[in-house]
Amino acid sequence: MSVKVLVLNGPNLGRLDIRDSSIYGDMNYPELVSHIESAAKTHGFEADIRQSNDESEIIGWLHEAADTNVPVIINPAAFTHYSYAIRDAAELVKSPLIEVHLSNPLAREEFRHTSVISGVANGTIGGFGPNSYILALIALKALLA
Repeated sequence: MSVKVLVLNGPNLGRLDIRDSSIYGDMNYPELVSHIESAAKTHGFEADIRQSNDESEIIGWLHEAADTNVPVIINPAAFTHYSYAIRDAAELVKSPLIEVHLSNPLAREEFRHTSVISGVANGTIGGFGPNSYILALIALKALLA
């Protein structure tokens, strides 16, 4: 039996195919979804993967995870740096919540060095491209053990 995990992706991640590949890699979004689904299955998870450019939709999904006690892997994208509303919704999630990033925010522009989400996450993984999600699944498995 696999454990459900909610994988949330924030703004512009659905457009990976036209973003700067030197930062975000060469996968398009459907390929990223397949990559995550395959890794999730390998590690005993059933991944429910969602993407939105809408802050309120992401908040609703975090409320859903809080209400159903489902663990979360979240790539808040640009919302990482300023969405206190997403931060507050993430804080409501009592099951493990891991923040991920394709790039390493600390190696980028100074405004990306601050995450308002990381203070309420169990941990943050960034800079490993699509493998950031795999590392998050491995960490999540350990947290749930």
